[in-house]
Amino acid sequence: MRVTLIHNPGAGRTDHRGKDELVALLEGAGHAVRYQSSKDDDWEEALDAPADLIVAAGGDGTVGRVARRMAGRSVPLAALPAGTANNIARTLGLMEDTPEELVRGWEGARRARLDIGMAEGPWGKRSFVEGVGLGLFAALLARSDEKPRDKKPKKQKGKHAAKTVDGALRRLSEQAQDCEALEIAARLDGKDISGRYLLLEAVNLRYVGPSLFLAPDAEPGDGLLDVVLVGEAERPRLIQYLDRWQENRERLAVLPTQRGKKLEIEWTGVPLHIDDKVRPKKSAVPEEIAGTVQVSVGAAAVEFLLPAVRKRNEKGGM
Repeated sequence: MRVTLIHNPGAGRTDHRGKDELVALLEGAGHAVRYQSSKDDDWEEALDAPADLIVAAGGDGTVGRVARRMAGRSVPLAALPAGTANNIARTLGLMEDTPEELVRGWEGARRARLDIGMAEGPWGKRSFVEGVGLGLFAALLARSDEKPRDKKPKKQKGKHAAKTVDGALRRLSEQAQDCEALEIAARLDGKDISGRYLLLEAVNLRYVGPSLFLAPDAEPGDGLLDVVLVGEAERPRLIQYLDRWQENRERLAVLPTQRGKKLEIEWTGVPLHIDDKVRPKKSAVPEEIAGTVQVSVGAAAVEFLLPAVRKRNEKGGM
């Protein structure tokens, strides 16, 4: 196959392969490879070149950016996960296999649809893959954005990458102890779901953010949002999950959820995240800070190759 490889050379896992290793791996499997670093300003132009498959090698940022830009095209995608959370690959059931196994599995692989969502608000439109939300997680992202960044941040690899995820969940747990619930006015497919929530997340994947397993029954190609609503009554359950996620996160993550195609939120300017981006921006003008936010899925999608490496558990790997 003609393969366009979009690679993030700074992705965080210790088993992440470099450019030469990845190209050799793909060529060794019989593919003609066009390599493109995701760090280059013009990386998107590589997606327009003739190809039978687009491969995204990196974390959720890389895989998500490629997926959003390939929405509606007929060329399928494949992921070689190498980030810290890998929510997209984890939802698709790709985390148990090595890069070699994944590449071999493209022969005879089936295609799986992944919805690309759209969030529209006073600031304009932005597509998303993981989800949109307010409350605990959005507030954590907003505080992270406020911290000054080192010009050359240290790479988070191996155990350090795992500690990054664990540290984020621990901070969420600490804040969940005494954070105030937000009064949120919202409607899901016309139904009023307003209330006071510690966390409201409209998710497209089973995992979001720092590997938060919020939606066990989410199917990323079903054209529906799983809207997780955590009120005061669920605070102890949320804290328990955040404290004990390493024991069995799939068993612990049972939170109130409703499903629908279109979510409308009356946004008051509190931190709101769209994947890993937070609104309002620091540079936002008053007209961009409050108003109706509409979140939907089903209008656009991409297709991922799911390798037939081994018989997969349908619940855990789509």
